[in-house]
Amino acid sequence: MAEALVNGRVLIGHELVTGRSVIIEDGRILEVTAADPPSGPDVVDVHGHMIVPGFIDVQVNGGGDRLFNDDPSVETIAAIGRTHRKFGTTGFLPTLISDDSAKIAAAMNAARTAIAAGVPGVLGVHIEGPFLNPAKKGIHDPTKLRPISNSDIELLSRPTGGKTVVTLAPEVVPADAIRRLAAADVVVSAGHTQASADQVFEALRNGLRGFTHLFNAMSQLSSREPGVVGAALYDQISWCGIIADGHHVDPRVLKIALRATPLRRFMLVSDAMPGVGGRKSFMLNGEKISAGGGKCVNAHGTLAGSDLDMASAVRNAVTMLGVDLFEAVMMASANPAAFLGLDHELGRIAAGHRANLVLLDDQLQVVESWIDGMRG
Repeated sequence: MAEALVNGRVLIGHELVTGRSVIIEDGRILEVTAADPPSGPDVVDVHGHMIVPGFIDVQVNGGGDRLFNDDPSVETIAAIGRTHRKFGTTGFLPTLISDDSAKIAAAMNAARTAIAAGVPGVLGVHIEGPFLNPAKKGIHDPTKLRPISNSDIELLSRPTGGKTVVTLAPEVVPADAIRRLAAADVVVSAGHTQASADQVFEALRNGLRGFTHLFNAMSQLSSREPGVVGAALYDQISWCGIIADGHHVDPRVLKIALRATPLRRFMLVSDAMPGVGGRKSFMLNGEKISAGGGKCVNAHGTLAGSDLDMASAVRNAVTMLGVDLFEAVMMASANPAAFLGLDHELGRIAAGHRANLVLLDDQLQVVESWIDGMRG
């Protein structure tokens, strides 16, 4: 049954447009029209709220008291998706923090089964580690970190029916391994890395596509060595994930980054932990993690993911970073869609695109959402 969303402000291009109806049919946007809705579709009055593209979170570890590492199953993926949908996330990658091969295989199998079963919103899986630099491990369990093997490459290259993102440290992973992963359509991202700029540029030539939580757990920009941060900002093609919670990176630093390179290269990510939509304490690698004041930390104050959701990230982009609504939404939708190679069907309100939409009020709070045309 077709559905027509009327009486809203539709984000098209750089502006909110009134007097438009968004027609949804068979899970996709049939058209955005200024004419009266055709007879037949169910008409949904959105009461003047803003209709924007659904948010895509490429790094979500958990939510609603669920941590993907604890139970990499279809049930966990579905529960995480339900929780984050309340905050405007209509597409996401459940993210596995550094673990052993059996857990990686379980995570990939769960993503494959969830996609085949039509679990709302799941777009694939993100394997963050264990091929990282111990010097930049952050909250990752150092006993899980190890070199990449041929069997790891074969495992990560298996199709899931969606997108697989792998975060690795370019200085500890051979160039040939990065080439093989990229050739298998794995989206390779640099993170938890002490690489030099030259090592990053080599990885980019071999298929590196992005940077995981820019500025955090990576070598910094200095006068004689650009490091990972400098290389990321110098490059004009790759994408950079940023955690806009006011804790992971000083907002002034993020403003400098936004001025340094085109905004189309930045993606808002949550790096969310179970406390989003759940209790504000949980266990990770045998440690108690507490969420308070908008951040997640262990007993030593080390950041452990975030207590951030995507709607809050969009609001923070507007209030902390000073970008306009279109730019904030673009960083939460079109840019991550492009990073994943899904911009032909996600990230914009346009005919033929999947009907993944979010309804926002004037305070940028989520009112309602659609995933593949289904309200929820």
